Amino acid sequence: MGIRRISADQADLRTIEYAFSHSPLPEDSRAKWQESMSYFTESVVLINEENGVSVAEASAIPLRQNVRGTVHPMAGVAGVAAQPQVRRRGYIRDLLTELLGQMRDEGHAVSVLYPFRASFYAKFGYVGMPKPRYARFDPAGLGELRALELDGETEWQQIGTGHPLYRGLKERLLTQRHGFAVFPESRDVRFRDRNEHWLVTAKSGGEVIGAAAYRIERDGGKAILRADSFLYTSPLGRSLLLQFFAMHADHMQEIVVPVAPDEFPELWATDLTGPIEVKPSAGHAPMGRVLSVEALEGMAVGPGRIGVEIVDDPFIAGKYVLDGTSGRLEVTSGDPTVTLTPAGFAALVYGVLTPEDIALRGLGTIPDPAGLATLFPRQVPYVFAEF
Repeated sequence: MGIRRISADQADLRTIEYAFSHSPLPEDSRAKWQESMSYFTESVVLINEENGVSVAEASAIPLRQNVRGTVHPMAGVAGVAAQPQVRRRGYIRDLLTELLGQMRDEGHAVSVLYPFRASFYAKFGYVGMPKPRYARFDPAGLGELRALELDGETEWQQIGTGHPLYRGLKERLLTQRHGFAVFPESRDVRFRDRNEHWLVTAKSGGEVIGAAAYRIERDGGKAILRADSFLYTSPLGRSLLLQFFAMHADHMQEIVVPVAPDEFPELWATDLTGPIEVKPSAGHAPMGRVLSVEALEGMAVGPGRIGVEIVDDPFIAGKYVLDGTSGRLEVTSGDPTVTLTPAGFAALVYGVLTPEDIALRGLGTIPDPAGLATLFPRQVPYVFAEF
């Protein structure tokens, strides 16, 4: 058994298709999949070999993510799979440990993944984050927005033409929104090159403040406008996009848009009363973990100074003093008063669990929950990027 790093185009696609796709794929489909590897040149791919043959693999995409206002390099773990004859032999455990270690050593402070089973990745220090949702509604419910005179306008085109505007908006949101993550441009342009979406952008004062990439679907006699993204920097951007959708009331029976976990679509318009559902195509909720405590220095936190010990982890185990007196995190060494698992620490950093929740879940021993709650106030992360 041996672990080796390869380029994305050297991967044995049979392992991936067996785990994540219809299989076996016809040769023409496999060839198209192989061609798409040109968009994955920046991914870190590790394989585990048995007798010189690859039997398991895992990859990490180098994204960037906003964590409490600071943008960090993020390892997006994906394509974790083993061939059926070698499962439950520890190959994946060894691969993930090596992969996360390499990504940490290359400067990635945090990591996010979409698990096949959350409890499996919890053992690797990951904690759950909010699941993507979608809003499904009749555009007739947006009728009141059609008559509004808003300080802006919308522009409509295909994504192949408008991708620079779309990419620019995501880069802005990366600096503004906790949890938001973006792909490297080499991966992101795949969306542009496929050119299978319409793009509506909302502008005000010449600046893009909203964008939605969508397609029109026909389901029997029903016409559906289904958006894969619905992004905006302000309520004005959201209202301009919704006003554009309102113009489809005469020939669309449904509008479907993804929404951030802290949004309330039922309040977007008075007559918008359709159901809000968990987006089924999103699979499991994302999970995140921290790969380096020291790399988080400078992150915005609340006032306080607490000693913590992180246990049972090959990457961040140790004793730290976390000082937020200046409003920015400072990390030094010192005696702990709190014990945390890596998942418990990630829950504080991402703001998804209170200290009381962490203790109740067995993710830490916290004598003074109020101090940690002040240092790491609750926040709602919106990862957005799916992989």
